[in-house]
Amino acid sequence: MPLNHMTSRTFVVTGAQVWQGSSAPTAGDLYVVGGRLAPGPADAGVEVVRAEGAHAVPLLVDSAVAQLPPARRDAYDLRPGNAATFAVLRRPVRAGEVRTMLVVDPADLLAVWVVGRLEVWDGRPTRPVGQDVAAPEARAAWVATWDDPRRDMQQHLRPDGRYTETRESRTDAYTGSYWVHADRITYLDDSGFWAFGQLVDGVLHHAGFVLTRPAGRDATTAVPG
Repeated sequence: MPLNHMTSRTFVVTGAQVWQGSSAPTAGDLYVVGGRLAPGPADAGVEVVRAEGAHAVPLLVDSAVAQLPPARRDAYDLRPGNAATFAVLRRPVRAGEVRTMLVVDPADLLAVWVVGRLEVWDGRPTRPVGQDVAAPEARAAWVATWDDPRRDMQQHLRPDGRYTETRESRTDAYTGSYWVHADRITYLDDSGFWAFGQLVDGVLHHAGFVLTRPAGRDATTAVPG
């Protein structure tokens, strides 16, 4: 694949088993044009990502989908017209992983795209840690302590692109780095796995957690470290 795959938002993923939603996969190609899924290629010279034997899965979180109006709950499926936000894995995927908690070893992760922008390639991030939250708008949207009181978990997204989690009063239960684009967050945990989340109307959905920011706390001062 040419080196400009890092920036191209028009390409085709070929040879994968495609999970359009959380139903069984089918063999097919994914055409991406301008960051959205398309019914066919934009032109004959489109870039090709070969993914024979891999599985292409939408980045879905059940709680985020449930937050949408019923008519929009297919907005994250891998269908023409939807945003090109998906992962390509080098291993089989179970239906429960697709909608509930997708956790991937770096060796098994071929690529992740968010609205057509490449976030991960061959198990490695495509940008330096902290770059995504350098702009004030991104920092205001993401950098904070996020809390799920139902499950006694706090996720601290720091301004340097690092995170730490407090679970059941145990500090640094998980630590790692994160990257953000559009409404999505991509985590690389220090223990060696990739995970994913989504921000919908000020609520952060991640692996079954539903996290909000406590009112009245400044985003940059509420974060440990």
